[in-house]
Amino acid sequence: MLKIIYRIFLYLFFSSLLYVVILKFVDPPITATQITNAFGLGLHRDYIDWREMSDNIKLAALASEDQSFTDHSGFDWDAIEKSLRPKKKKKKSKIPLGGGASTITQQTAKNVFLWQGGRWDRYLRKIPEFYFTFLIELVWGKQRILEVYLNVIETGPGCFGVEAAAQHFFHKSAKNLTREQAAMIVAGFPNPKKFTAVPMTGRVAWRYPQILREMNNIQSDEDVIALLRK
Repeated sequence: MLKIIYRIFLYLFFSSLLYVVILKFVDPPITATQITNAFGLGLHRDYIDWREMSDNIKLAALASEDQSFTDHSGFDWDAIEKSLRPKKKKKKSKIPLGGGASTITQQTAKNVFLWQGGRWDRYLRKIPEFYFTFLIELVWGKQRILEVYLNVIETGPGCFGVEAAAQHFFHKSAKNLTREQAAMIVAGFPNPKKFTAVPMTGRVAWRYPQILREMNNIQSDEDVIALLRK
């Protein structure tokens, strides 16, 4: 029995490692979330190369989702520790805030290799999420992680990736997105089916000016500049 378990473990490890290595050079064929949406809202996606993405959308994602992206090794331990502290009871905001303890690397690992799930399987999913987060940081590097993230993340009703969002909302390529348009797309990331840039929902109208300010704050960071120049 132990030998069987050991063999299964080795098979899962080497097969997952091989898949991660392949995806360093090849775009993910499909994800669990995309499959789920394909039977409802449809599936609109168009994977594009790093150079076909506007620096504006890259900067907007960093500013809104993970400002420590260039500094951490996949996990923002300070944010994780903060999220585990007991929270004081507060009145629920009508407009949910963005951010959280999950880094862009963790979000990419979940989006590409795992499933969205719900609260009941949240902690079960965290184990493979940590594993794949570690692997893609080790194998892919920051540029590839951000490139894949911007290609596979849900960006609108039935839309995945920034190219699909740019075409859907603004009828242009992601390469030509303005700072404002990029911030509007990213502002809807917490729930892209509900929070849309066009027509602009209240959450996006409230959030995207904040993202623009944060873009201005981080655009002069040396590590961010070096990442965007690649």
